[in-house]
Amino acid sequence: MATLILMRHGESRWNVENRFTGWVDADLGERGCDEARAGGRALREAGLAPDVVHTSLLVRAIRTADLALDELDRLWLPVRRSWRLNERHYGGLTGLDKKATAERYGPEQVHIWRRSYDVPPPPMEPSSEFHAGRDPRYRDLPPDLLPATECLKDVVVRMLPYWYDSIVPDLRAGARVLVAAHGNSLRALVKHLDRIGDDVIADLNLPTGVPIRYELGDDLFPAEAMPVEDRYVGDVEAAKAAAAAVARQAG
Repeated sequence: MATLILMRHGESRWNVENRFTGWVDADLGERGCDEARAGGRALREAGLAPDVVHTSLLVRAIRTADLALDELDRLWLPVRRSWRLNERHYGGLTGLDKKATAERYGPEQVHIWRRSYDVPPPPMEPSSEFHAGRDPRYRDLPPDLLPATECLKDVVVRMLPYWYDSIVPDLRAGARVLVAAHGNSLRALVKHLDRIGDDVIADLNLPTGVPIRYELGDDLFPAEAMPVEDRYVGDVEAAKAAAAAVARQAG
């Protein structure tokens, strides 16, 4: 058996402002910090302290991992980071208010952009202030890998190499692995692990700051099939309410 723990970052400042965030480096808000600490306490109380941590390159995921590890007294753990665990790139929607975008383009179109498996939003213009090409953390990333927009299918494609090349070796070595990342990069991983269909994944909502525990067999798929909510660690009812709140977001 191999233990994998997934944890979506706590609520960010742009989550509070109801803006499409994507690759923009919005930090955690006060509530998000509290959620991250609570996630760490839940892991401690469940006896699920990790041995190694993987995060994206975005500070909201990095800080979530740090706050959780602080609660676990494990800030010394090895941490590996990759752009392949970044949030989905929202293209031209980046920075826009979700409610205002729904009013402009219609809720049905925004729902397609937000939740369709294979329909990306309009691409980001190279001149955008949010373009990742201006960010030094991506300076070594080949230009053809730097996205201008992504759908969830694109996130699956860029996330899976990191799963196989970096996370799987840790699991095979017997380490308990914590992955602190984002709603869509973790949805991509859950889709792979639970073999969720393209037409069903749109209905999956992951709560912020809540650890999700997977026990994986020798094939590194779940040893037991169950709904994601049955894998929550900590206050399950509060986690379900948080997932429902995600589902109600406009866009």
